[in-house]
Amino acid sequence: MKKNKFFISLIIFSLVGQIAWVIENMYFNVFISKEFGASQFEVALMVSLSAIVATLTTLFIGSLSDKIQKRKIFIWLGYIIWGISILAFSLFSEENIKKIIPSTLDACAVGVSLVIIFDCIMTFFGSSANDACFNSWITDQTDSTNRGKVEGINSMMPLIAILIVFGALSGFAQKGSWWILFLIIGILTILSGVLGLFTLYDKPKEEKPQDIKYFKRIFYGFKISSVKENKSLYITYLSFCIFAIAIQIFMTFLIQYYEAYIPGTTLGMPTYVFIMAPAIILAAVFTAFYGRLYDKYHFKKTIIPSIGVILCGLILLSFTFLTTNIVLIFIGSLFMMSGYLSTSAIFNAKMRDLTPKDKVGSYQGIKMFAQVLIPMLIGPWIGAIAISGDFSYDMANVLVPDGYTYSVNPGIFIGASIVVILSLVSTLFIFKSEKKGTNHE
Repeated sequence: MKKNKFFISLIIFSLVGQIAWVIENMYFNVFISKEFGASQFEVALMVSLSAIVATLTTLFIGSLSDKIQKRKIFIWLGYIIWGISILAFSLFSEENIKKIIPSTLDACAVGVSLVIIFDCIMTFFGSSANDACFNSWITDQTDSTNRGKVEGINSMMPLIAILIVFGALSGFAQKGSWWILFLIIGILTILSGVLGLFTLYDKPKEEKPQDIKYFKRIFYGFKISSVKENKSLYITYLSFCIFAIAIQIFMTFLIQYYEAYIPGTTLGMPTYVFIMAPAIILAAVFTAFYGRLYDKYHFKKTIIPSIGVILCGLILLSFTFLTTNIVLIFIGSLFMMSGYLSTSAIFNAKMRDLTPKDKVGSYQGIKMFAQVLIPMLIGPWIGAIAISGDFSYDMANVLVPDGYTYSVNPGIFIGASIVVILSLVSTLFIFKSEKKGTNHE
């Protein structure tokens, strides 16, 4: 029964959490661009500020959940408040803002500022529930014998979330009915939090928990002694950080790219949905099975092939600067998505194996520096520069999606390819540290 509750909770909270993050990380970029005419650099600013809030929140709330040895209340209550904060965006429109501000102010400029501010507020609640406590809860409930399997399921959820959002909800975005989109996602997130009251459970409390003060827990992972004691973990963080930077280079502008290179609508939905849906489904299935290989073959034999897969996808997508062939975009996207999620699954399983069991929440905050803060402070800006006129003036295919103030081009994939190669090189240092006996497996 407990095992069933675990997998029910894993699927529900992982999937709903990723749906909410897809709305924030991908559709907020579209929303702020189309509704308020934001530039690519304002989009990058929003992403970067959100990353800072997410990282600090995870660090403080994760350490707090370690201290009191509870995750459940942070998750179910956090999802409910997270959903309420998403509902607030259903009120945001240029028309509504014009009704409440003086006529001397620019409604679009005010709208851009409000979206960025409320995005940070929403991120606080989302990171408290999902990044800090749900991810720590997964580590609590798994071990080195099943983490590859669990991460295979967990890591395929972002693509399933994208498929659901693209397939069921993108029509509202296409029509400009943003309030419906935010209403549906907000209610869904609230309902998942309510369900968590019945499916979530905390691990048994330690009989003699470590008497570490709260603020010492927060900063424990930044100590030199902690780095020395967990060398393989920190090297893995570094390698994962470089990989995540590559992802953020193109992910911030991915929907804009698809809208430009696969324009139009079919059956009331964007045409790119029908190209991307099969790729997403196949990539999700691939990730679910690939994650299991980690349990059998471990990190070294699984990380290099998965990075190779995403590199092939990015290179193929880079060639769309020569041709907008839909078959090329489909195959490139399939490889890109499969490699992205399978590599994330392997990295996450490795980091869970190396994380000290009594400080899971505290280290979740450290992980956020590698997974979110640094990548989202660097990657979106590289992407913004890649699609700017100064960089892309000599590309054959530079297109402006309908409703945007800026163009997009395959430069985002070229930049990402270079950084992925750097992440591949950085994994050699992980192998080297394991040979020296610093692996905690």
